[in-house]
Amino acid sequence: MRELERESDLQDLTRSRCAIVGPGRLGRALADALPAAGIAVTGPFGRGWSGDDTEIILLCVPDGEIAAAARAIEPRPGRLVGHCSGATTLAPLAPHERFSLHPLMTVPADGVPTFDGATAAVAGSSDAALATATALARALEMAPVEVADDDRAAYHAAASVASNFLVTLEAAAERIGASAGIDRAALVPLVRAALENWAALGGERALTGPIARGDEATVTRQRDAIAERTPELLELFDALADATRALAGIASSTPASGAPDANGNSRALASEGVA
Repeated sequence: MRELERESDLQDLTRSRCAIVGPGRLGRALADALPAAGIAVTGPFGRGWSGDDTEIILLCVPDGEIAAAARAIEPRPGRLVGHCSGATTLAPLAPHERFSLHPLMTVPADGVPTFDGATAAVAGSSDAALATATALARALEMAPVEVADDDRAAYHAAASVASNFLVTLEAAAERIGASAGIDRAALVPLVRAALENWAALGGERALTGPIARGDEATVTRQRDAIAERTPELLELFDALADATRALAGIASSTPASGAPDANGNSRALASEGVA
């Protein structure tokens, strides 16, 4: 993964046309956002669109439909065809000169997404293709980072763990809390503080709670409560507890917030966790 220079070919793109294929959330969002950056856009078109004289075509279709959508487009000299998939390589776009542009963000079903400040994974089959992907990202105020084909699956796995799995985890916490009369809103400040600590310090130093403190008696009581009230979540709890023990072990030379140091003193962060 390589962060690209802040140079942009936006001046050239303002003299080009970009067509979007795929009327889903991302396709519609890009069709709205790119013209605001001075780039002429047509579409979004449905899958199977064969193209016209547009120089840049961006496929915002499901991963499994990329190859078919690319085959439907007539190859032309100088035409660039890209996709917006995080996990997919450039191969399904052959034989076109090709690029990829994956905004590392979520696109809500309702409302206008904010591309500004997000990272964008980009790649290109040529210098011109990579420059186009980079310029599109810059036009949307995103930070382009080049991700090689061999790294795409790992890159996207990190994104899924950080976003999708986090939502699954918080949904589990919400269910457990509900059994004790605690609603989601009560957990939100704790979640936000933990996330901010992780962003500032990394996992090892941000870790708090009974496992980080070595309080296995409390962990056992937690496990017993889950086994009684939400037994379907017990396997998840055990897996997360083991992963947290491993993280606490790695961090043992640098005590986490709330965890005792070698002298038995508690180490505090600016936003100290108590969970």
